[in-house]
Amino acid sequence: MKVAMTVWGNRVSPVFDSAQTILLAEIKDSTVTWEQREFIAGQIPTRLARMLVDRGIDTLICGAISEQPASIIEAAGIKLVSFVSGNAAHLLEACARGISTDHFKMPGCKIPCCRQQWQQQTLDPQRRPDENGG
Repeated sequence: MKVAMTVWGNRVSPVFDSAQTILLAEIKDSTVTWEQREFIAGQIPTRLARMLVDRGIDTLICGAISEQPASIIEAAGIKLVSFVSGNAAHLLEACARGISTDHFKMPGCKIPCCRQQWQQQTLDPQRRPDENGG
């Protein structure tokens, strides 16, 4: 499995849209076997999605992400694990070992997370708030 994670120093970058570095990693037999960091500042989401697909990335892990880039990444066939935070090495290790990453969720983003709740509300007309906000 190949994973990409937007990073800022040794932490998950808090905002995907302004991330400047991406960590690319390969996981085999529950072990991280390869890592590489790349500078991505200024890349538009479609170009970044193409780069991830070309490198065989299965999953993108990131902090907060806007709706449009999230849709572009997912439309490219890449699993998106968003609204997470914390130490990048610890999160990557959790992914390698198949450990739940729930405790890496950003404060206020428990499952289902912000984006998932939004998708459920927009896809399920019965869950949409009425015009009065109720």
